[in-house]
Amino acid sequence: MNVYQIVTDRIIAELEKGIIPWERPWTGVRDGAYSRATARPYSLLNQFLLGRPGEWLTYKQAQQAGGQVRKGEKGSMVVFWKLDAKADKDRDTGELKIKQFPILKYYHVFHVDQCDGIEPKYKEPAFTPLDPIEEAERVLNDYSSRCGVPIVHEKGNRAFYRPSEDAIHLPLMEQFSKQAEYYSVAFHESVHSTGHKSRLNRLDNNSRFGNEVYSKEELVAEMGAACILHELGIETDSSFRNSAAYVQNWLHVLKDDPKMVVHAAGKAEKAVKLILNVEQAEQNGEGHAAEEAA
Repeated sequence: MNVYQIVTDRIIAELEKGIIPWERPWTGVRDGAYSRATARPYSLLNQFLLGRPGEWLTYKQAQQAGGQVRKGEKGSMVVFWKLDAKADKDRDTGELKIKQFPILKYYHVFHVDQCDGIEPKYKEPAFTPLDPIEEAERVLNDYSSRCGVPIVHEKGNRAFYRPSEDAIHLPLMEQFSKQAEYYSVAFHESVHSTGHKSRLNRLDNNSRFGNEVYSKEELVAEMGAACILHELGIETDSSFRNSAAYVQNWLHVLKDDPKMVVHAAGKAEKAVKLILNVEQAEQNGEGHAAEEAA
């Protein structure tokens, strides 16, 4: 069973309905859909797959909690990486060497609302209202200073990240009709900058506009920037991103490469955590829950 294809088909199905999974306003790395077993948010990719925020658990976990998944309810897919091992004989010495490699696995979970006899285990965290624009400025400046990425403002109509000088170039703030649009662009380019060899080492010298490598990196930046804006509570004019041309572009790209969305979501999550200064974790508890689901 090709798990990559299953995941990609589900994302494509959403796009064909006009839903852009990474544009859901609750999607994030610190909140959103989370595991009842670990109290931690699911990975960014699993947030896309689950499609709604709140507490999720496996069928077995529901029973262990004294409840029961209601008859007729359908589970939602979540994925995780599991290390597998293979023995290979060394060509020179003839010795057997064990090589480990990651395999994409999946299982199903249910929202707590799909269960009888169970109440949510965790209360909604107390929310301290912050000014989204002030917080966006703080995050941007913190990332710039902490990771040594200069932000150059210049009058013009171009926004880009230049790897050769490791700098982000942005138009002047006053050139944007809304402050939110400025930060949308700023975080898009910030995500690109996380790919520098001194950070997440993601960028490829062969990346050129329109080619496959460029498309992959653009998807990382799109997902990452959208996630940061959601985390900060910034709403932007998504009319372009919701346009038929935008959706058709990503449909074309994803249909050509069934592994792209899986890899892009993982890279975007690492970029978001670096920019927001959130601790990087190997997994978000999905593997632990999978063991309990068995």
